[in-house]
Amino acid sequence: MRIISAAEVDRALDFPALVEVLRVGFRKGAIQPVRHHHTVERPDGQPTTLLLMPAWSDFAAVGDESGHIGVKIATVSPDNNAIGKPAVMAQYLLLDGRTGEPQALIDGARLTLWRTATASALAADYLARPDASRMLMIGAGALAPFLVRAHAAVRPIRKVAIWNRTPDKAEALAAELSGEGFEASAVTDVDAAAGDADIISAATISTVPLVRGAALKPGAHVDLVGAFSPVMRESDDEAVRKSRVYVDTRGGALKEAGDIVQAIASGALTESAISGDLFQLTRGEADGRRTSDEMTLFKSVGAALEDLAAAIYVYETISATR
Repeated sequence: MRIISAAEVDRALDFPALVEVLRVGFRKGAIQPVRHHHTVERPDGQPTTLLLMPAWSDFAAVGDESGHIGVKIATVSPDNNAIGKPAVMAQYLLLDGRTGEPQALIDGARLTLWRTATASALAADYLARPDASRMLMIGAGALAPFLVRAHAAVRPIRKVAIWNRTPDKAEALAAELSGEGFEASAVTDVDAAAGDADIISAATISTVPLVRGAALKPGAHVDLVGAFSPVMRESDDEAVRKSRVYVDTRGGALKEAGDIVQAIASGALTESAISGDLFQLTRGEADGRRTSDEMTLFKSVGAALEDLAAAIYVYETISATR
């Protein structure tokens, strides 16, 4: 069994290739049981959440291929921040689909950053204007630079505005992206920046909408990646109401995505009005963007299929070079 580090994940992946890997993955499909959430109580401090995300190849879809089984094992320990450690720790275990033999243990946190950002880029490839060149990144956490790079792999992104509740973090990310050739700057007026952007991507844990429909220009594409529980939300009702809405997976979005759950509860959206998911987009069963002026909105909560497809690609790429 190979042990694959975060640095090796970075060397094995690039966004254009991973976009195509996920496109094929959603087109073929995989078996994805409901993710498991377990609360681990501790005698002091906040409890840890144990997350298990299993998936395996859909043999009916892949024919006679041997396939793979995979599971992401993650923990969320909120008190870690106080001791200088990440709140989220993760590993990905990849197994042979027929024998169950362990093939690789992959750095799950790094794999998650790559696959999450790439899923947004895959959606944008169907939903964002082909000439989209201006992006607003709301949030400046670990995922933010990956989202910018991923979107730039499918659209000609040149100018990037960054808004964050802590301005210093926005400034630091702007400097990092400027070093990579982007025209990047930190901004303090999120509405004004949203009105200038072709793509607005948000990766926060906000419970208060940060993307307001009144601020968006015609033709904008909204990419909502944070707000991973029903009580969190990054967009307001007007943003949802004005947009054609898409999700990564319907089951996950209708259960876990606050932007979808709360919009349905308020009447701004109906379940039947969701225009498609990544399965339907990649299979040609749902239309993507239809006009240059329409607004589109994509909400992701993450799918075990994404982890599995990315893990297989990392494992096979590294195996081929050794």
